[in-house]
Amino acid sequence: MIVTERTARETAREFASRTIKKNIINLELAPGSLVSESEIAAILGLSRTPVREALMELGKTNLVEILPQKGSRISLIDYSMVEESRFIRLVLECAIVKLLCGGISKEAYACLQEKIRLQEFYVEHNEPFKLLELDNDFHRELFSLANRMQTYQLMNSMTSHFDRVRSMSLSTIKDIKIVEDHIEILQAIYEKDPEKAEALMTKHLSRYKIDENFIRTKYPAYFKA
Repeated sequence: MIVTERTARETAREFASRTIKKNIINLELAPGSLVSESEIAAILGLSRTPVREALMELGKTNLVEILPQKGSRISLIDYSMVEESRFIRLVLECAIVKLLCGGISKEAYACLQEKIRLQEFYVEHNEPFKLLELDNDFHRELFSLANRMQTYQLMNSMTSHFDRVRSMSLSTIKDIKIVEDHIEILQAIYEKDPEKAEALMTKHLSRYKIDENFIRTKYPAYFKA
């Protein structure tokens, strides 16, 4: 498991939930694999209780299956839930880029350009999970610039199924297009063209459909039939 430092304000349950969720999205905890409360607790330096609570919380969003008397299992990927997650992002993020087409500052534009340059660096150095983090960072910044961070937090809590497929896509597809997409989306915002920005965001968030066959070929055991 990948474990980052616990923040000062995190409870033990929040720390466990965040860490387990991150490892599910990054495929460190693979779909279909069994997980042990005691093993995770030992890795995180926690008691079993907050780990159990975290797994139950993740079970509510269908990322984890609680197996009575047997432990817990990372859920297989259900494409209907992926589609619902993508739908949520599509509606909200198209609205955000159209809102930003009302105008952003030169400083904000430069900040987004810098984020794209970092993404290009990690594409060249073939670090897909770092690229996923930077992709998320770019989208989070769009919400921040639109002063819609509560909306972002709500969306982010509901799109983990889509994020798992995005993670697989970045690990599988050699011709990664997300950085090019970000460049075009930012240019449409700069040009104050809401229709173009919406079309580009729709294309960007629909790429997993194009990649689905490649993903299923590499990870056939990770999906529900």
